[in-house]
Formats: sequence, structure tokens, C-alpha cells
Amino acid sequence: MAYDLIVIGGGPAGYVAAIRAAQLGKKVACVEADRAGGTCLNWGCIPTKALLKNAELYQTLMHKAGEFGLSFQGLSFDWGSVIGRSRKVSDRLAGGIEFLFKKNNIDYVKGYGSLDSEGKVGIVAYDGSQQVLEGSNIIIATGCKSRPLPSLAFNGTTVISSKEAMVLQDQPKEMIIIGAGAIGVEFAYIYNAFGTKVTLVEMLPNILPVEDTEIGEALEKSLIKQGIRCLTNTKVTATADEGDHVKITVEGPKENGTLSADVCLVAIGIQPVLPGGHQPELTDRGYIKIGDRYQTNLPGVYAIGDINGPPWLAHVASFEAFQCVDGIFVDGYKPRKVTNFPGCTYCHPQVASVGKTERALKEEGIEYIVGKIPFVAIGKAVAAGETEGFAKLLYGKKHKELLGAHIIGDNATELIAEMGLALDQELTIDDIHATIHAHPTMSEVIHEASLAAEGHAIHF
Repeated sequence: MAYDLIVIGGGPAGYVAAIRAAQLGKKVACVEADRAGGTCLNWGCIPTKALLKNAELYQTLMHKAGEFGLSFQGLSFDWGSVIGRSRKVSDRLAGGIEFLFKKNNIDYVKGYGSLDSEGKVGIVAYDGSQQVLEGSNIIIATGCKSRPLPSLAFNGTTVISSKEAMVLQDQPKEMIIIGAGAIGVEFAYIYNAFGTKVTLVEMLPNILPVEDTEIGEALEKSLIKQGIRCLTNTKVTATADEGDHVKITVEGPKENGTLSADVCLVAIGIQPVLPGGHQPELTDRGYIKIGDRYQTNLPGVYAIGDINGPPWLAHVASFEAFQCVDGIFVDGYKPRKVTNFPGCTYCHPQVASVGKTERALKEEGIEYIVGKIPFVAIGKAVAAGETEGFAKLLYGKKHKELLGAHIIGDNATELIAEMGLALDQELTIDDIHATIHAHPTMSEVIHEASLAAEGHAIHF
């Protein structure tokens, strides 16, 4: 049987590409080595959010119950049940993707895919059996995996990646996390919330280095207040796996010496996972090179998602899936490349952003104005007991168009969607001001911050 499209990889890029092609009436197969949903659904985005919800709820009951007039004795948690809930959530959603494959008549093939020759994908199943699929178009969506420290190999127990961090059978008493990007920060919040002593080590000057500097500084203060030790501007100079614990030697303004912990989570980034067989042309960092239509240098072979390089985000991968598939099968369709995309970190307080940082605008010499409002000025935030943080909006000085939005606070990851639309549509201060925001809602922080950009804030 010849397919119109074979997708190698069933994550947020792959399964969306497969479903979209099926919607267009194409005969589709999706090859996945692990389980439908990929890393995001099974070992990333979704299970971590389940763990984060558990952590936030426990923290609220532990530290803020009195604020809401609640009291109780003997509050405790069962670590196995906390982990178990996150796995149930992932299993449920993975099963949902498999159902969608059936609903859309997509052939779901389990195994490791390889590019055997033009139009042919070889598959090695878990039991060692092999088969070859033929298709006129092939999409590579194999994603990435955690990158280890060269001097400290993953062992699954004392030196772990984010995957093992989601399923540790025993909660560690102490944990060192190397890397304070979104993954490192989220796990720092989770483990600290349940009582693990956490040290976060970051070689760059700020927590969440890609975010606006002011946001990173605010989050660091919050994490320190919560009990997390944050060592920014700190280099790891030596490592040692001692079998039952790990030693990390660091050098920085806050600490010079050797740290010890039961577990070290390495969260320094990711590396590409390539399919087997004939490889497309790669970048100097090992990611697949693509053209304007997501095509590789191999005839009829395309690549989408994390395998193309940054930004490594599930929602970007799904966006690329639509663009690539419609570019292949819809006559006259011109695929779009990702320009504006939201970035989200789901610790508490949450962090979300889209567009330029203040740092980038200064480097590019772009004149801008700032509108900033703290959540303490928002009625819904006060009523909900969530007054920490602020919204910071950056507008062009001349035309007043939105250039960037940066939010730290409760529900920041939900609020950023409006800013993504505003950025994509080049909306101005007046456009956002003219949009009525319901009262009382957290979204009023966007309206007030827009007014603040011209000194017209009402409630602050």
C-alpha cells in the first residue's frame, strides 16, 4: 500500500501533521517508537503540569489556608500517589491520541522509523520484526531528548533527566538542579513544594535567561522566598557520581565549593533525535536543515518540530505541522514560518511572554515605552489571594504598536494568548484600550498595563 504521507514521530508535531493530512482526505501512516503524544504528552508538558498542580495545591493548603479561613491538622501527602496521578493523566491523553488516529483512519505503526530510500520508510518493531512502508511524502518529527553533562552521565537514579524526575519512586531529601530554564525551574518548584531541599545552579546572570531580565529577577526573589537556593552566575567546575549521592563543585558570587545531594537533575538543554537510515542535511548543531516549505534536501522529505532546532516548544511544533501539511497538499498554499510565539513556565508564580524583551529592544536600538501594572492593583487578584507579580507591556514609541509582553503571576500562561494575538495583528495601545476586559478578571492587568504605558492607569 502506498501512502500519501508517512510521519515519523507521534508527538505534537507528528500526530497533528498526521491528523491534518487525514482531514484533507489523504492516506496517512504515523510511526512512533514510544507512545502517541511523544515526549510532550508522555514525559514532558502534560505530566509536569499535573505534578505542578499537586505542588501548588499542597503549597496553598500548607501556607495560605488561614488566609481563606481554613484550618486542619495533620496535612500530609503520599509521594507515590502524587506521581501516580501524573501518569494517569498522561495515559488518558495518550489513549485519546490513539483514538483520534482511529477516528481519522490513520495507520498507527509502533516501532523505530528509518529513511531507507526515496519514498520508503523502514520500521523495526519492539519484537524485532521489520517492515517497509512506501509513501509519496515523508515528514520527520522525531523531536529531541535531554542533553547530559559531558562529565556526568545519566544513570536514572542519582543523575537524572526530566524524564526520571517525573517518576522517582522515592522523594529525595536534597536535589541539585543544573540549569534554570523552564524545565529546571518547574522541577525546582515541584520538589521544593513537597519538602526537598533544592539548589538551582545557573551559569547565566538570571533565572529563566531567555525571559525579560526584570521577570527573571522577580522570579528569583520569589523562589528564594519559597526556600529554593538560587545560584546564578555560577559555573559547574567539577562533578562526581558517588553511587548513592552526587557532588557538584561550583564557582560563583554566592558559592565557591562543593555541593552534595541525593539527586542531581541535569536540565541544561536538549539534543536532536534523528531517524535511522539516510540522513537529511544537518546544521552544525545536528538539527535538520529545512527550506521555506519545511522541506529537507531529500526529495519528498520534510521536517517539523524540535528536530529543526529552536524554539523547542510543543505549540510551535503543532503550528509547523499545519503549515507543512497544507503546504504539501493544498494548492497555492504558502506555508508560514514561526515568528511570534509564546513562552511559558508553569511554576508559581507563572511566567509567560511573547515578542521582544526590553533587553533585545535596547540592543536593536528600537525606541519603546513601558506599561507595567502589579497584580496587587487588580481586584480579582486580591480576591483570589494571588497578588504576586506584574504585567509588563512594551510598545513602540512612535506608532504605539505592541512589541513584547511579559507577565509573572497567577494565570500568566493563560493571559499571554491575548498578547500573542495583539502582536500578530500589530495592535496598538488604543486597540487594546478599546477592547473591554470583563470585570473582575485577571485579564484586566493587560488593560491597565496598556493604559499605564501612556501614564493613564486608573487603578495604580
